[in-house]
Amino acid sequence: MRKKEEGTILSQKEIVPGIFDLRLEAPDAAAEASAGQFVNLYLDDPARLLPRPISICGADPTEGALRMVYRVSGPGTGTAELSRMEPGRTLSLMGPLGNGFPLGQAGEGRVFLIGGGIGIPPLLQAAGELLDLRGRSDHTDVILGYRDRNDFLAREFEPFGHVAIATEDGSLGTRGTVLDAIRAENLHADVIFACGPKPMLAAVARYAAEEAIPCWISMEERMACGIGACLACVCRTKETDGHSNVRNRRVCKDGPVFRADEIVF
Repeated sequence: MRKKEEGTILSQKEIVPGIFDLRLEAPDAAAEASAGQFVNLYLDDPARLLPRPISICGADPTEGALRMVYRVSGPGTGTAELSRMEPGRTLSLMGPLGNGFPLGQAGEGRVFLIGGGIGIPPLLQAAGELLDLRGRSDHTDVILGYRDRNDFLAREFEPFGHVAIATEDGSLGTRGTVLDAIRAENLHADVIFACGPKPMLAAVARYAAEEAIPCWISMEERMACGIGACLACVCRTKETDGHSNVRNRRVCKDGPVFRADEIVF
């Protein structure tokens, strides 16, 4: 189990309506974090016993800082409380948690980084690590799906590869889904890493199976403990889990990243 660490808020701002960019001084977590992992943030409100799991958008070991981009899920929620915290405020965190993306599986092949909605932030760190690992960006396509033209973080991906955008309302890029953008631009890949809402991940998993492309997906489930003890965040899988002896896996402990062909949607 990871130990708790006291972090200090360095900055926080709303980058598009309802989406906040939080930077937190947390040297221990920043030194260990890898793309696809998350942290549990503990708020001071005694009425909120459970932590808020937030994906890591970036980690800077030199500065000892984490970056998290998150969506406020509604008024009166823990994320709403978090969004009101100002620089200098301290809060407890545990992490990094989870397994992260196996970026080494990309080899020298063409890579799709596919993100939808609030599943986009963890792919930014993945894009940076992939560039560091391979030393080239010309074999990476970043396909991002948004509801509308509030394309948060999109421009930050540009140094790491070709960026294709899909929007539900057609206000930016291709009208439709991330798969519509892939087809519209005639893109092809040898491996896929994806994070986003479950309907998107299910569609990406089907596409990967049809095209025989190895694919890893980061699952989004409601978490409670974040360390695999409570079994609140299980997802259905094809294989029997050795911990629970059923065809489930714990997203927080066994994931959140899985081979797409392991998951039953």
